[in-house]
Amino acid sequence: MSRILRASAIMAAGTMVSRVTGFARSAVLVAALGSAYMGDAYTIANAIPLILFDFLIGGVLSSVIVPMIVRHQKHDPDGGRAYEQRLMTIGTIALTVLTVVAVLLARPLIGLYTDDSWSPRRIEVAVTLTQFVLPQIAFFGIGAIAGAILNTRDRFAAPMWAPVLNNIVMIGVLLLYFVTTGEAGSDVDRVSDADLALLGLGTTAGIVAQCLVLMVSLHRAGFRFRPRLGLREAGLGEMARAGSWTIVYVIITQLGFLVTTNIASGAGDAVEGAGNTAYAQAYQLFQLPYGIIAVSVITAMLPRMSRSVNEGDLSSIREEFASGVRLVSVLLVPAGLLLMVLGPAVTVLIYSWGNNDLDNAVYIGNVLQVFGLALVPFSIYQLLLRVFYAFGDTRTPVFIGAGNTAVSITLSLLFAAVLPPRYVVMGLACAFTAAYVVGTVVAWTLAARRAGGLNGRAVAAGLSRMYTAAIPGALVALGVLWLTQELTGLAPLSAAVMLAAGGGLGMVLYLVIAHRMRIPEVSSIVGMVAGRVRR
Repeated sequence: MSRILRASAIMAAGTMVSRVTGFARSAVLVAALGSAYMGDAYTIANAIPLILFDFLIGGVLSSVIVPMIVRHQKHDPDGGRAYEQRLMTIGTIALTVLTVVAVLLARPLIGLYTDDSWSPRRIEVAVTLTQFVLPQIAFFGIGAIAGAILNTRDRFAAPMWAPVLNNIVMIGVLLLYFVTTGEAGSDVDRVSDADLALLGLGTTAGIVAQCLVLMVSLHRAGFRFRPRLGLREAGLGEMARAGSWTIVYVIITQLGFLVTTNIASGAGDAVEGAGNTAYAQAYQLFQLPYGIIAVSVITAMLPRMSRSVNEGDLSSIREEFASGVRLVSVLLVPAGLLLMVLGPAVTVLIYSWGNNDLDNAVYIGNVLQVFGLALVPFSIYQLLLRVFYAFGDTRTPVFIGAGNTAVSITLSLLFAAVLPPRYVVMGLACAFTAAYVVGTVVAWTLAARRAGGLNGRAVAAGLSRMYTAAIPGALVALGVLWLTQELTGLAPLSAAVMLAAGGGLGMVLYLVIAHRMRIPEVSSIVGMVAGRVRR
């Protein structure tokens, strides 16, 4: 527990700063572009590089590369140094080729993710932006390889802190865009090609800066890049066999994203401000507690569980996983409940500025409230996938993901057919939640069989105690929300009061109750914080 807690605390600090600066970036983004047509065009264009990266390479990096690097470090005479150099060389070449091809195919790629009702000018803006941001693929990939190598050396700080620089660059670019374009910056018919170049190239510059930070950190960790092709020694055949299932998994999940994006595009055309930008911004905020808490634990867990698999120590895997779930849930349980209560207050404070209006900001918050339901099951699901990856099993997650996607697509199409356009995106968030609840149950059952159990009773007992401790805090937040709204209405200043008073009191009350209930993870966090304060 203490090892995971210390490693997670280092990563969580970096992720916290990253997410806070990400808040600022999102606020400036929506202020500059709005959450309607221009915002939707940028949202889809900026998503495509990450989609392609995940589709062709990113899934393999997240599930296959870390266990393979760990194995080579353990068994190769040079500690895996030559293997790491080959991996970086081959990855850089493949990513460069992929980037060039993607830029040439920008127009058909945009066609996949947009609705037929989009105007020619809106399509043109999206295509131009896509061409400018697609070079991110190469820098995403190189940075991901560097991050994987760093993680296997227990260097977790840089991958968590590097996005901060990306956010700072993006904030500067967006502020410059906002100042130079004014109201025209949110109008697809008035924005110029020079404005689009500033926005697109500036977005890519942020990812370049993030990649450079990781490469510098990798150099300081002792990695020395020496070009090595040696395709046979790189284990590409093994990687392809293991990664083929991961690629299938990514294809399945991206199919779900394709359906979601097209449905949201149609809803955004019917009701301005209720489309892709609303969904994307709510999803980003939903990812905040997950990114700060769960990603840190996941990153620390995978190399350790991979080593335990190589040593045949199943008991350590069970202990590592159960500790990770409890440590993640101890803060995600109250965070999910508070998001369900305070979602609109969060989004009004962040998004009701510049070229966006109050109603659109509230709508993003309504979507965020639905996502709050998914926070705990989504995070546990991601932890469960790492159990399979530690065993080198990339096939089982494909079938689980296929079931997830089938549930999500079915419910999404159903909600799109029966709900009024204004509520469609909220329905998409509900479909996402239901899919991950089902997926978590299935994944837990299969992972428990693989590991000889996952200490399910202890985890379930811990979760029930955490929810018991969190409900009073959520009720306090709800009371503050109602009282403030009755007295002042919903505006940025009152939203800040709701968050500071409602969210702050709710979380403090949860920690007090949980500490009194002797929930060990809360006691560990309180003890660590108290110890640092005494220093």
